[in-house]
Amino acid sequence: MKLWLLRHAQVLAKPGLCYGISDLPADPTATAEAARRFAPCPAAGSALWCSPSQRTVELAQALRQHRPDLPEPVVDERLREMDFGRWEMQPWDRIDRSAIDAWVADFGTHRFGGRESAQEVIDRSVQALQHAQSLALSEIVWVTHAGVMRAAAFVHGAAPGAPITSASQWPRTAPQMGQWTWLEF
Repeated sequence: MKLWLLRHAQVLAKPGLCYGISDLPADPTATAEAARRFAPCPAAGSALWCSPSQRTVELAQALRQHRPDLPEPVVDERLREMDFGRWEMQPWDRIDRSAIDAWVADFGTHRFGGRESAQEVIDRSVQALQHAQSLALSEIVWVTHAGVMRAAAFVHGAAPGAPITSASQWPRTAPQMGQWTWLEF
């Protein structure tokens, strides 16, 4: 199965803000441009899923304007961004360094911001991936977020079922906002 990972466009927020699961809108012009540039990529008949965030739903809908052959997007809660808990909507430079160090020291299971762990993000991403595979899809587009993209990349490169135990295992990069990549599963 070919998994396209399309990241939402630039959000309308101040740079340096930790916004994870917060439902911020994306720039409409950047959203339209991302949809236009990505439109030639997925094959006809590809499935289209997105997270429930307005910034991903809007991009999925904009994509369908260019590709009416794609189905209505399936909104899947498992594709939402990481939940940073009490860190949400805080500038990253105001989050206590000791809190970030505690997350890095126990990267897989520490609930950063008190809400969710990296392993939980990986687990829900795996559940969505397994669901897609059970549908025998040959190609699927996930309109999603950097955290889910990194989780998918981790799973792609790890031994089946291997947990994340160190921050060094977490993929350092994800496509920029409005950009994409793909993985074969």
